[in-house]
Amino acid sequence: MKQRMIAGDHYPLGAQWDGEGVNFALFSANAEKVELCLFDESGETEIARHMLPEQKHNVWHGYLSGLAPGTVYGYRVYGNYNPSAGDRFNHHKLLLDPYARQLRGQFIWHASHFGYDPDSPELDLSFNTQDNAAYMQKAVVTAPWPQHQDRPKKPATPWNKTSIYESHVRGFTIRHPQVPELQQGTFAGMGHAKVIDYIKALGVSSVELMPVHAFIDEDFLTKKGLKNYWGYNSLNFFTPHAPYLSDDNIFEFRQMVDRYHDAGIEVILDVVYNHSCESNHLGPTLSFRGIDNASYYRLQAEQPRYYVNDTGCGNTLKVSHPRVMQLVMDSLRYWSTEMGVDGFRFDLAPI
Repeated sequence: MKQRMIAGDHYPLGAQWDGEGVNFALFSANAEKVELCLFDESGETEIARHMLPEQKHNVWHGYLSGLAPGTVYGYRVYGNYNPSAGDRFNHHKLLLDPYARQLRGQFIWHASHFGYDPDSPELDLSFNTQDNAAYMQKAVVTAPWPQHQDRPKKPATPWNKTSIYESHVRGFTIRHPQVPELQQGTFAGMGHAKVIDYIKALGVSSVELMPVHAFIDEDFLTKKGLKNYWGYNSLNFFTPHAPYLSDDNIFEFRQMVDRYHDAGIEVILDVVYNHSCESNHLGPTLSFRGIDNASYYRLQAEQPRYYVNDTGCGNTLKVSHPRVMQLVMDSLRYWSTEMGVDGFRFDLAPI
C-alpha cells in the first residue's frame, strides 16, 4: 500500500477514487494503527488486508492503485481497550467508515458486535474477541456523481412563502394507491409522478422527509420482533437508507429530488446528528466507538466509562470536536450538493 500526499496537505476523509486507484483516509486521534479490509463484490468474503501506512494530523491514510468504484471495504482499528478511561478499541470488530457513501450487505444483530462479552459479569469491562464481519454492513467505494448541465434548478423558495409537508418515505409510498408495488417504500415511489402531483395539489412549497440516513433497528426492538419505523437511530450520515432503494443505485435519491425540483417543490431532510445507533456503554461497536470513542462521543468527566446522555438515546456526539463538526458539515455539504437537498431540520447535539 502506497502513501500519497494530497495537495496542500489536505486529506479528504473517506474513500476517494481518482480514476487510477483509491485513497483511503480515516480520522482517529487515539488509535495505534488502522487496518483496511477488502471484500469481494458481495461483501461476504474478505480478500485482502492492508495497514494504512501514514498518519498525519490524526488522519490515517493510504493509496491502493487499481481499485475502482464498487470496491467493498471496512476498517479494523487497533488501540487500548480500557472503558474506564474512555478507550474502547477492539480490532476484532469490522467498523464502518463514517464517510461511506454506499453500503453492502445486511446488518444482523449478533453477540460479536459488542466490544465486550455480553455474558460476562464484568459487562463492558470484559473483552470480546469474536469477529463480527459476517454480520456487519460494509462500505462501498463510489464514483463522483456526474454533473448534468440540464439538471432542474433548486426552487429557492423564500421563507415567507414556505409551507412544508412532512412525510415518511416508506409509510407514504406504501399507502399511496397509485404507487406501483415494486416502488412502494422507496425513493423511486416517493418520486413517482402521481405522488408529486398529489403533493403539488396540496399547495405546499416543500416536502420534508423524515430520516433517510442509514439506520438500524435497536437490539431490544429486534428481540421483540419489532422494527425502528421512524429512522432516528443513525448508523451513517452519508448513505441513503438501503431498504428505501428500489435497487442498488444510491442516486435513486437524487433522481427523486430532481423530479421534485422539476415540479417546483423543495426537498428538506430531517437529520439526526445528536447521537448514533451505538447507544450507551453496553451498546455495540459498529463505527465511531471503535474508531475513536473519546473523540466522537461526550463522556462523563468523572467516569469516562459512561456517556453523556443528553439525547435520551444512550450517547451524545461530541460536535465540539473539530473533526466531528467537520463530519457533520461534510455530510450536510454532500446532501445539499451531490444529492441536491434544499434544506435540513436538525437534531443536533449541544456544543
